[in-house]
This record gives sequence, structure tokens and C-alpha cells, in this order.
Amino acid sequence: MSEEKTNSKASLLAAANILMLTTIASRILGYLRDVLIFAKFGQNELTDAYNAAFSIPDFLYMILVGGALSSAFIPVFSGYLARNQEDEGWKVLSIIFNWIMLLLCLGVVFGLVFAPQLVNWLVPDFDEATKQMTVNLTRIMFFQVIFMCLSGISTGILQSYKNFTAPAIGSVLYNLGIIFGGVLLAAPIEQFFPGYGIAGFSVGVVLGAMLNFAVQFVAILKLGVRYSFSMDLHHPGVRELLVLIVPVFIGLAASQFNLFVNQNLASELSEGLVSALRAAQRLMQLPITLFGITVGIAFFPTMTQLAAKMQLDEFKSTVMMGLRTVIFVTIPASFGLAALSRPIIRFMYEFKGGAFTAEDTEETAYALVFYTIGVFGYAAIHTLSRAFYALKNTRTPVTVAVFSIVVNILLSVLLVDHMAQGGLALAYSIAGIFNMVVLIVLLNMSVGDIGSWALVKSIGQTIGISAVMGGVVMVLVHYAEQYLLLQSKLMQLIEIMVAIGVGVGVYAVLALLLKMPEAEQIMHILRRKFRRRRKAAQNSEA
Repeated sequence: MSEEKTNSKASLLAAANILMLTTIASRILGYLRDVLIFAKFGQNELTDAYNAAFSIPDFLYMILVGGALSSAFIPVFSGYLARNQEDEGWKVLSIIFNWIMLLLCLGVVFGLVFAPQLVNWLVPDFDEATKQMTVNLTRIMFFQVIFMCLSGISTGILQSYKNFTAPAIGSVLYNLGIIFGGVLLAAPIEQFFPGYGIAGFSVGVVLGAMLNFAVQFVAILKLGVRYSFSMDLHHPGVRELLVLIVPVFIGLAASQFNLFVNQNLASELSEGLVSALRAAQRLMQLPITLFGITVGIAFFPTMTQLAAKMQLDEFKSTVMMGLRTVIFVTIPASFGLAALSRPIIRFMYEFKGGAFTAEDTEETAYALVFYTIGVFGYAAIHTLSRAFYALKNTRTPVTVAVFSIVVNILLSVLLVDHMAQGGLALAYSIAGIFNMVVLIVLLNMSVGDIGSWALVKSIGQTIGISAVMGGVVMVLVHYAEQYLLLQSKLMQLIEIMVAIGVGVGVYAVLALLLKMPEAEQIMHILRRKFRRRRKAAQNSEA
């Protein structure tokens, strides 16, 4: 391997590491936020209303900016940067920005006015008091959409310049804002302040969104903002972006419709199960975010450049490197998460005197086990879909996503009556694996074999040793539950950390015994880092 390729891979992994570290911090704060909410309010109609209130504002954000703009904008804007046409790229951005702001204002006004009708369609089986609470919280949440859209646009700009730090810090500040806003506003302060209850956390969401945008805006100012007022949809760059964005827009709209259907089905279940599903899905998203999304984001600009230069061998190598790395890490993570589902949820949410009960733990853990089945599929999708976006093909991943959503909805309807929230989680997992497999097949057809059989072999080996590792962890947890006093949080934490340590050790030993390339590559990187540190220490002593 040439020195240039080695440095390129090292820079990709370094970018992924930065994203991973800030994502860990953001996730920890996110879970702290959930702990505070569940400890204060429990898992009931209050938290059901709070969680449902995110749905409609999130829909507006997703279709305007969330995934569609960044997926289409980065390849177009990066192309202008690569051709030294930076000013023209900013002109395209200005036109898109102006249209998004116009549509955003219309969408927010519509949402504020028709919130009762939208909530009634979304969660028809909530009782009237819970519906009204959901309406009030939804109206508050609409104000966060303004700042989230501005943040989304800022993220696209910064990532085009390969600045991943400011967006990552923004996500940390987002959760900090929710925590501080919720803690300060939720509870009454003697006779001075009545307290807003769970609405305080909704106000915190708006504060968090403002902080997220603020830190990114400072970073953009350092680049030099080149805004111009124009609504010219005939600009060649805008037309290229619209061609790319329309399929993604359709896919995201379908994805949000899928979310609404699941929310509708979940509202028919027992009180608190909407919150159980959301809490379980947040835990399932942890390995996806840490490894799937971070690798996809870090690799995307490089994949875009390789595709633009038609360096397809390097492009396929980069895609395969991302896929195998993601799968090698997320499959054992999902087995471990399933084996530790009950201890983790109990440790995070159950507190003496708190409103989150042992029954809530069981309901959430039940959903989480089925969610973990699809972790590796959804993690891989982030790299695969961006591979198509880099090729300026947004239609294929979106079409596959729409078919996957149909699969999800059909399975959800079939399974919810028999398995309750577990059926909705299982349907979601199966749809994700289906999406991943179809994308791999179509990418092979598009650019030639990316190394699929090697990937299949790697997946098989990873599942095999992960199953052994998961079995060991389950036995360990079983005996810990039998013989240890786990009432204290310290003992619960020790149980989880020991189980994770044993699981990681078992998995690493088995992977190295099988001489899996992914394990050997990680060992090579670690050895190289160790040698560099030792050399640096020797030089400093000299």
C-alpha cells in the first residue's frame, strides 16, 4: 500500500474518531436527559405526549433539510470546491437557503395553526387530555425546527470543507441545552416560579437547537460567508441539486410516513409503550450512531472525490473498508446489547423513589432485544447510501428505502397484535437488513464487485463469534442476578462493566484466532500508535 493511501485511510479514521468521541459525549448527555425525564415523570401518558410531540416538527425538518439537503448538497458543493469555483458554490447555497427559509416559515405557521388536527391523526387512541398536552408540546417544538434547519444547512457547508468538529460539538450542546432548560424550567421554585412540568423539557429542546446552530455559525463565519439574495431555480448548480434532492425527499417523506404509521399502531397499545419503544430505539441507535453514521459521514467527502475523479478501484476499496469496519463492530455490539438489555435499562432509568418501575424496564427491554437484530443493517446503510450519493445517484437508495418502508409497515401490521411493541421492533429490524442486502446487490451491479463474498464471509464469522460472546455474557449476567446484591447503582454498574469487559475480551480473542482481517488491521493500527508514542517519549527524553 502506498504512503499516500495509508495517509488517506489514516485521515479518514482520524475524522471518524473525532466524530465518535463527540458522539459518545452527546449520547451520554442524551441518556442523562432521558434519565432525568423518566425519573421525574416515569413512563406514562406524560412521556408518551412528550415523545409524540417530536414527530410532526421532526417531519418538517427532515423533508426540508435533515437528510435530503446534506445528501445532495455535499456532492454538488464539493464539486464546485474541487473545480476552484467556490463563489459559484456559495451562490447555489444562497438560492437553496432562501427557498428553504420560505418553505420553513410556511410549514411552521401551518403546523402551529393545525396542530390539533395533525396530532389527532398521529395518535388517535390517546385520551383527550393526553392529546391536548401533545398539541401544546408540539407547538413549542415547532420553534426548534427553525434553528435545526439552520444547523442542518451549516453542517452541510462545514462537512464539505471537511470540518466535522463544529457540527459534532453542536450535537453535544443540543443535549446540554435540553438538560439545563428542562431542569431549570420543569420544577417549581417555591412561590417565585410555578414550573412548566414536562413542557420545560420542550422549551429546553428549543434552547438546545439554538446552541447547536450558534457554535456552527461561528465556524462558518471563519470560512467567510458569501450570501447573495436570489431565488433563481434555473441556475445549473441548483437544477443539478434538485435532480439529486427530489428522490431523497420522496424517500424521507416515505420514511416519516412509516414513523407516523408506527406511532399510530403504538398508540393503540397500553399506556407508556410509546415511550418504551422510543427509549429502546434510542439505545439501539447508539452503536449505529457511534460506528455507522460516524464512518459514513467521515468517508463521504472522500468517496465523493474518488467518484468525481472516476477512481473506481479506490472508491470500491474505501466503501468496503467502511462496511467491514462497521459490521465488525456493530454485530458484537448488538449481541451484547441484547444480552445486557435488562441490566442496562434498569441501571439507566430505575431509581429508588423514581417513577420508572421494574415493569417499565421489562417492557423496554423486550422491545430492545428485537431492535438489536437490525443494528448492523442500519449501520451499514449509512455507508452504502452515501456511496450512491457520491456517484450522484440518489434515486437507487431512495427507491430501496421506500420498498423497505413498505416491508416495515406490512410486517408491523402483521406482528403488532401478536408481539405488541416487540413486533414493531422486529419489523423495523427486518426492514433494515432487507435494505442493506438490496443496496449491496445494486452497488455491485453499478460499479462492479466491491468484494461481496469476502463481506459475506466476514459477516458469517462475526455473527458466529458474536453469538459465542453473547452466550458468555448472558451466563455471566444470569449468575450475577442470582448471587450478587444488585440494589445499588454501583453494583449494577460493576455488573455491566465486567460483562462488557469479558465480552470484548472473548470477541477479540476469537477474532484474532480466526485471523480476521478486521481484527488484524485494528491490531496493526494499535501497534503503530504504540510505536509512535514510544518513539516520541524517547525523543523527549533525549
